[in-house]
Amino acid sequence: MTLIAVTGATGEVGRRVVALLTAAGAEQRLIVRDPSRAPDGAEVRVASGYGALDEMRSAFEGAVTAFLIPASESADRVEQHKTAVDAALSAGVERLVYLSFLNADPDATFTLARDHWATEEHVRATGMAWTFLRMNLYMDFIPNLVSADGVIRGPAGDGRLAAILRDDVAAASAAVLTSEGHDGTTYDLTGPASFSLAEAAALMGASFEDETDEQAYASRASYGAPEWEVRGWVTSYQAIRDGSFDVISPAVRELTGREPTALATYLA
Repeated sequence: MTLIAVTGATGEVGRRVVALLTAAGAEQRLIVRDPSRAPDGAEVRVASGYGALDEMRSAFEGAVTAFLIPASESADRVEQHKTAVDAALSAGVERLVYLSFLNADPDATFTLARDHWATEEHVRATGMAWTFLRMNLYMDFIPNLVSADGVIRGPAGDGRLAAILRDDVAAASAAVLTSEGHDGTTYDLTGPASFSLAEAAALMGASFEDETDEQAYASRASYGAPEWEVRGWVTSYQAIRDGSFDVISPAVRELTGREPTALATYLA
């Protein structure tokens, strides 16, 4: 049995993947910052962050496969990812599965997807076997878009997205981690159907207000977040508008043997 190192094992996706790997009887090691939050039943290694090269190298040593969950959004996230990948390579990891983002590209409308493209390029250059899981937006997050006054606001127009539930992301990830034949493959992880924000709002008893780009930047700037973060927020809506997230893939069904969850089912 090959040892699988799981990064971000205490996060929303990570803990779901850990539970599925445990149920499958996989040998795993959890790489975490806070060992007190780590799930029971698996070996734990501590690293203060992806940018801590020596700590990450030590945490990866002995693992054959590594599952790299993206670091929290930050101005230096790409450098953190590159350091973690280099640590895995140096530690002798043979196969890296990276949770990327749909339509990762250097010119992606959604600016944070550019970070994932840069990470993918770095992984390819290492010579390790790799698999990229490019997920759509989290379906779990859609209810959070509704403001206190019952409105989703953003410059999304009538664009559509095929958001995916975290449970389905985890199931597809665990399937890849516990089986062979995925090297050099990129999978798009999406929900079973696309929907507009107006349709999503109606399902939640809310309404949708299509902002202009200028209105969106002005309203988000009021939060005092750094410019790169505000740009990421606004361009996520613009990417819905231009069709970047209107992609429906059979990958979850093919990998797990079941259909991903639809928005109406999740909300119900």
